[in-house]
Amino acid sequence: MKLSTRTRYGTRALLELALRRGEEPVFLKDIAGQQQISLQYLEHLIAPLIAGGIIRTTKGPKGGVSLAKEPKDIRLSEITQLLEGSVAPVECVSNPDVCERSGLCATRDVWSKLKDAMNGVLETTTLQDLVERQKEKGQEDPSMYYI
Repeated sequence: MKLSTRTRYGTRALLELALRRGEEPVFLKDIAGQQQISLQYLEHLIAPLIAGGIIRTTKGPKGGVSLAKEPKDIRLSEITQLLEGSVAPVECVSNPDVCERSGLCATRDVWSKLKDAMNGVLETTTLQDLVERQKEKGQEDPSMYYI
């Protein structure tokens, strides 16, 4: 199972915002430059995070984006769901109706356990946990820490 760049880059952008918590809102172009993500791609990533209530925008000369919640209240499962959708490795885990063998399939049971394990890690890890891990590594500059 491989998470897409949407989730990886979106999480990096949110980590940067969490590390800058308490400062003025941040321009998307600054996040894009710092994280080496194209501004156009970052704009696509930010839209679902705004709609999901994780990021807020501020207009004006000191405008930009900032976290709408405390980092301790943002779970990686929420970020992943907004940017990636289900982490199920195969479609039949989330939607058993797509396969007539779903109820009898032993491999589906394994894929379901894999999804549950991933969800467990994502549900119990917050953006604050990432901030603390980043600080432990001695680098508060998230551009140096690639997810």
